[in-house]
Amino acid sequence: MEQFVIEGGARLEGEVRASGSKNASIPILAATLLADGPCRIRNVPRLRDIDSMLRILTLLGVDVEIEDDGTIVTEVVDDSSITAPYEHVSTMRGSVCVLGPLLAKRGHARVSLPGGCVLGVRPIDLHIKGLRALGAEIDVRHGYVEATGGDRLHGREIYLGGSFGSTVLGTCNVMMAAALSTGITVIESAACEPEVKDLGDFLHAMGARIHGAGTPRVFIEGVDRLRGVDYSVIPDRIEAGTFLIGGAVTRGDVTVRDLVPHHLAAVVDSLVLCGADVDRGKDWIRVRMDERPRPVDITTLPYPGFPTDLQAQFLSLLNLTDGISVVSEKIYPDRFMHVAEMNRMGANIRKEGAIAIVAGVPDLSGAEVMASDLRASAGLILAGLRAEGITTIKRIYHLDRGYEGIDDKLRALGANVRRETAPPLTTAGAGDTTTGFVSETVSV
Repeated sequence: MEQFVIEGGARLEGEVRASGSKNASIPILAATLLADGPCRIRNVPRLRDIDSMLRILTLLGVDVEIEDDGTIVTEVVDDSSITAPYEHVSTMRGSVCVLGPLLAKRGHARVSLPGGCVLGVRPIDLHIKGLRALGAEIDVRHGYVEATGGDRLHGREIYLGGSFGSTVLGTCNVMMAAALSTGITVIESAACEPEVKDLGDFLHAMGARIHGAGTPRVFIEGVDRLRGVDYSVIPDRIEAGTFLIGGAVTRGDVTVRDLVPHHLAAVVDSLVLCGADVDRGKDWIRVRMDERPRPVDITTLPYPGFPTDLQAQFLSLLNLTDGISVVSEKIYPDRFMHVAEMNRMGANIRKEGAIAIVAGVPDLSGAEVMASDLRASAGLILAGLRAEGITTIKRIYHLDRGYEGIDDKLRALGANVRRETAPPLTTAGAGDTTTGFVSETVSV
């Protein structure tokens, strides 16, 4: 198992390019199951989660080739398989989005329930609700969703709002299934995230009649077939935001290029309120921070609100303010596993339910910490970049699920970070080497 060792105190300075979006690539790759003919998907990041998705597609009869520039070429060569097994779906929750395409294209689907993760209970009830509304017969048994669509699904009006807002993957599943249905489907309270719009643009390029993707109301008129296309995935707004926040944490000067600036409007606004100087152009954002940041209250919300996937990273900045900040988590109330680890580094954070109260400290100190999930890992890295001394972050395999070459990019910006093999973990419990964390996580 690998770990990151960070020598804190270096300012991040320079430019970095945003990779393609992980959270857009996964449903787009799932949508290639709908295509008659090959698809060429460009700007897909090279990540563990992408590898997991490609393995599932291969099991489902898709021929997959990866070209020298990273472009992924897919073509369905065998449509007899309908099962996405637990051992693959359990490692990457986003793979549940093969459910809609399988149901629409092959008439049947058997997809493992993804299970729980460190972010708490994340049911797929809205996925099932939406697909049932299209006419699917669905049973959940033996840990699998077993769905039958008959000859063809039928369009209708569907409300997809839930207790914590809209469902991104649920919206994607219903959009993909409706694309090959009969009649018109209207999704009310659809997720508005850029990744949903990107899937809509991909389906439209394939020949789907879809309007409003990326808004709360999506209209889909079903068609008989969808063709293979050549398509480029949008930039990863979460990766870009991580580097921009890192520039502020280290009181540095960081420019991220090849991004979509308005995708990060809420993050930029919060950085400005913290005292950062922010410039932006058509496809770049520059963040400079010279002084100690000001305290700011943030609330994670569905897009276009502040993204939950950047909460841990921004918390690393709020640790350094001269005052009190309040972070309210409205998407995943349990998403505060990183708080205890940051407190080990000298932070002063008190968790009250779905709220973290942050009392800023003059500085952080390096320590050995444990990464619990993908975005918590990134938050701990940013804290370590600022901390005095050495920070060792264990279980950094999470990072390779969602950040393409993050250690190389950080070093290019001036960070003193290295990846090394970690010694075996031991605890007082006989044979127990997990210290209470799951060995794999399925968070996004």
